[in-house]
Amino acid sequence: MIYLTLFLTFLKIGAVSFGGGYGMISLVREEVLSHGWLTDTEFINFIAVAESTPGPIAVNMATFIGSSQAGIWGSLLATLGVILPSFIIILLIAAVFKNLLKLLGVKWALDGVKPVVAGLIVGTGVTMFLSTVLGVTTVDGGFSFDYKALIILAVVVLTSALYKKFTKKKISPIILIVISALLGLLLYSI
Repeated sequence: MIYLTLFLTFLKIGAVSFGGGYGMISLVREEVLSHGWLTDTEFINFIAVAESTPGPIAVNMATFIGSSQAGIWGSLLATLGVILPSFIIILLIAAVFKNLLKLLGVKWALDGVKPVVAGLIVGTGVTMFLSTVLGVTTVDGGFSFDYKALIILAVVVLTSALYKKFTKKKISPIILIVISALLGLLLYSI
């Protein structure tokens, strides 16, 4: 039954998500935590792994979560569930509604969804910051400040800002991930 639950859960997430993988993170988090598949800390670790590996973050998260719950078949079904709605919608748009996106009503609807997507992404970022750096996981819970996480965040932000200032280009996210991983190895082993 876990197979069907994984497929339907990620099908629902794929069907109602706008804004790509980052817009999906908050929905995936709510579903995963409500099913008890992962703890909040494990989920944040899954985001880090999904972001660090090649491919779309939403597909990677579905694959990793499905695998953690039901092995290879769980990963295949969760991945299929999350990509199927987008695949069908794009297929329909390409085949039937070639000029759909030119319609004013469709443009207005998509413009109306953009602020929600931005809010979901900001909300996810704030939630991750609060739980990772301050250790806040519930509204009524206390916090346990993680100065090591704050040091890593500060170094990454400073490195990115200095790189952009001196080269006039953005630093590769891969370099920032490697710096974060090395700092994590160094600081958390102390």
